[in-house]
Amino acid sequence: MNDRAQDSEPIIRLEGVEKWFGKFQVLTDIDLTVAPGERIVVCGPSGSGKSTLIRCLNGLETVQKGRIVVDGIDLTGHKRNIDKVRAEVGMVFQQFNLFPHLTILQNCTLAPMRTRGISKEEAEATAMKYLTRVRIPDQAHKYPSQLSGGQQQRVAIARALCMTPRIMLFDEPTSALDPEMVKEVLDTMIGLAEEGMTMLCVTHEMGFARSVADRVIFMADGRIVEQAPPQQFFTAPQDPRTKTFLGQILSSHQQPAAV
Repeated sequence: MNDRAQDSEPIIRLEGVEKWFGKFQVLTDIDLTVAPGERIVVCGPSGSGKSTLIRCLNGLETVQKGRIVVDGIDLTGHKRNIDKVRAEVGMVFQQFNLFPHLTILQNCTLAPMRTRGISKEEAEATAMKYLTRVRIPDQAHKYPSQLSGGQQQRVAIARALCMTPRIMLFDEPTSALDPEMVKEVLDTMIGLAEEGMTMLCVTHEMGFARSVADRVIFMADGRIVEQAPPQQFFTAPQDPRTKTFLGQILSSHQQPAAV
């Protein structure tokens, strides 16, 4: 865990969280705390509950049991608390979820103007700051369909940052991208991490987990099975399911490149 995370109150706390989709239990007895500035990678096989866990942290999914507190706000309390949490939590999805009929600049200014009540001029200045930050200010007046997948995902990150969130959630942000576009998105996320943003990222990018995460969490069958700093997680996994998963995913990334 990084130095910032040592002695502060957790910015995220989950206690005994359980969630069902109909009769299928997708999260079971989840306990988790995240310190301010901590960078966490969540990994695990398909259907393990990773994305559902992330989506519960900003109220996109509701839980049937347990308690979720984000930045001091109880998400499992009053419904109005969901809006308060969403104002502080940025979310980047696997599919970029940009509004196709709005320009890149308009995509970035819509939420700050509507929810924070700031002027168009201020919103546009903030948007250009973050579009510059993700290295695509020259795309501001184009539409999403005119951009590559990697560029669209960087816009999605800039759009989330325009709300000046305290926490960023990433739900498999590179899995819909062509391989050559993955690096540009990961580089953007690494930049955020270096600036101390609290981040939870669901990803299979183990290189990113190894180099950026303070802690790697492995989920299977709706439970947190194992969590450890990257060095320990990758070199000495404890649970057989973690070992199997790492064996599969690391071998799949070590196939010889086509010549």
